[in-house]
Amino acid sequence: MLIEDSFTVRTPVDRLWAFIQDVERIAPCMPGAELTEVVDDRTWKGKVLVKFGPVQMSFSGTVVMEERDDVAHRAKLSAKGAEQRGKGVANAKVESWLESAGDDGTTVHIRSDITITGAAAQMSRGLLPEVSKLLTKQFAGCLESKLNEEAAPAPMAGAAPIETSDAGEADPPPRVVPKPVGGLGLGLRALWATIAGFLSRLFGRRAGS
Repeated sequence: MLIEDSFTVRTPVDRLWAFIQDVERIAPCMPGAELTEVVDDRTWKGKVLVKFGPVQMSFSGTVVMEERDDVAHRAKLSAKGAEQRGKGVANAKVESWLESAGDDGTTVHIRSDITITGAAAQMSRGLLPEVSKLLTKQFAGCLESKLNEEAAPAPMAGAAPIETSDAGEADPPPRVVPKPVGGLGLGLRALWATIAGFLSRLFGRRAGS
């Protein structure tokens, strides 16, 4: 199934390109998805938690960067994932590129060719395009919010100090555990893992490389 989608963010192309290279900064925008391993600067492993009523499933997959063009802000990847208990397999070829949208905007285009087999295919039949658009919209909103946060002025001098524990060290932030995504089917979450969950890796190499 071929699915095409796009969204616009009020950020210049170059800034967005640089921003989405850092996986950690946009990880909170990937509900249910988790990066589990950076194999190399072109290969990543991840998983997405799926919930069908009281039943929770774990869908694991690998994403490989096939092509990347820093000048054209374009990338191609392949993705493959399987439900760990054999409920289905998903394969995807995803192409994405950035395009200037006025003086301070960028449009992100996504073209995905998705193949789903097994029970996942039955659950996602007819729902994939509409739900993928909804999930992409949610991701876009979160991404823009984070960009706006980073653009906000820094706190003025004299701001309240960070509270520390008795040992004198700043308390570490609580660990965020990915929550399972309730919804309409394993195939939809496989698409979310390939498009939204790995969108940050479409354009950039491993953070800090």
